[in-house]
Amino acid sequence: MDARILLQRVEAPWSTPDLHPWQSLPNFVRMAEKTLFEKICDKEIPATIVHEDDRCVAFRDISPQAPLHILIIPRKPIPRVGLAEAGDEGLLGHLLLTATAVARSEGIADDGYRLVINNGKHGGEAVPHLHVHLLGGRQMLWPPG
Repeated sequence: MDARILLQRVEAPWSTPDLHPWQSLPNFVRMAEKTLFEKICDKEIPATIVHEDDRCVAFRDISPQAPLHILIIPRKPIPRVGLAEAGDEGLLGHLLLTATAVARSEGIADDGYRLVINNGKHGGEAVPHLHVHLLGGRQMLWPPG
């Protein structure tokens, strides 16, 4: 089964069936199955967890793009940062502060690191569950991608 979330569209006259479900998630969409990251949060899928609390989980990426590559994900299933709501403001801040704490605990804070959030198809989003990439352990180049 594809690791992407399965979606069921509710009948709506404004729906756009030509879009892939992970490209546009309007309010009339409901989730039919847990995302890969929800399953990691629930420990249904193994991961090398480096931090967890009541609001988020941080674990090592299985396909690292830098010597250190950790994903920080909220336990709340927000499909992407572009769909976060005003009530998620505290959680979004918590994700960034957690990334900083993990960078310190992993020993990369002094040399520097990069935080990345992908949003949508052109942003490189691969899993429709908001996540922050913590990348470090080498010199990052600019521009990225």
